[in-house]
Amino acid sequence: MQQPNDLATLPYADDEIDLKELFLVLWAGRWLIGGITTFAAAIAVVVALSMPNIYTSSALLAPAESASGAMGSLMKQYGGLASLAGISLPGGGDTSKAQLGIEIIKSRAFVSQFIEQRRLLPDLMAAESWSINTGELQYDADLYEAQTATWVRDVDPPKQPQPSLQEAHEAFAKILSVSEDKKSGYVTVSIEHLSPIVAQQWVTWLVQDINTAMRDQDIIEAERSIEYLNQQIATTSLADLQTMFFELIQSQTETIMLAKVRPEYVFKTIDPAIVPEEKSKPKRALICVLGTLLGGMLAVLIVLIRHYAFGEKQSA
Repeated sequence: MQQPNDLATLPYADDEIDLKELFLVLWAGRWLIGGITTFAAAIAVVVALSMPNIYTSSALLAPAESASGAMGSLMKQYGGLASLAGISLPGGGDTSKAQLGIEIIKSRAFVSQFIEQRRLLPDLMAAESWSINTGELQYDADLYEAQTATWVRDVDPPKQPQPSLQEAHEAFAKILSVSEDKKSGYVTVSIEHLSPIVAQQWVTWLVQDINTAMRDQDIIEAERSIEYLNQQIATTSLADLQTMFFELIQSQTETIMLAKVRPEYVFKTIDPAIVPEEKSKPKRALICVLGTLLGGMLAVLIVLIRHYAFGEKQSA
């Protein structure tokens, strides 16, 4: 029969953790732990200090009221009558213009056109640092020569020295943030950049350009609808249908009028973008703390592995 004093000889007895031994092992390796931790802290400080400041500028927008709802209600009111007469009315979706505007801002087509028209490529793809004294950007000489406005980056085909609009869109998507508050419907547009001046300017331009793009698109669609409706009036003799067409033309005319007189067509600016005075990142203190902690954990792990893995083999 197994005696109680024989429990120490059981196989699992050696697997128990001896806290005193663990403390002595760590104490014996204190110099290694301290050295590795200090080295990791130094690296974290160097990395944190080498990272450039990034500034974020944001604008708070509210969906502007639209007259398209009247057109939609007329479509529903007269849709049955038109279908009985074999006429297909120009469709108008129920998608919110604000939601459509959010998706357009993030789209490749709009961003590419925005970058090209505003000539943002050097500031987006080649900016290296920003001078707080002069307010000017410095460019990476290996990528872009500012004096001659020439791209000199060395890339493999099919890429060219000048970044393509596809590359520019990918880079722009990383610094652009568009979010919508589902409860209030307010939209926040933010840009991150090395220069706070550039960040503020780009947000302002984005709001202007999305309003302009959607306003022009709605004007073109309304003009086409009016042309189509006039053709239908000329080809039908039914008084009810003609009345319907005239009301639809009136609705589309109102859409054109409002689009031309209202600059903030889709998004109304509640809080415009400003030039930020404080950086948004990097969090240098956090980087230093995390780097030091990770270095200390790595040092402890190394000491324990040396003792329990290699130390036992040497003693055996």
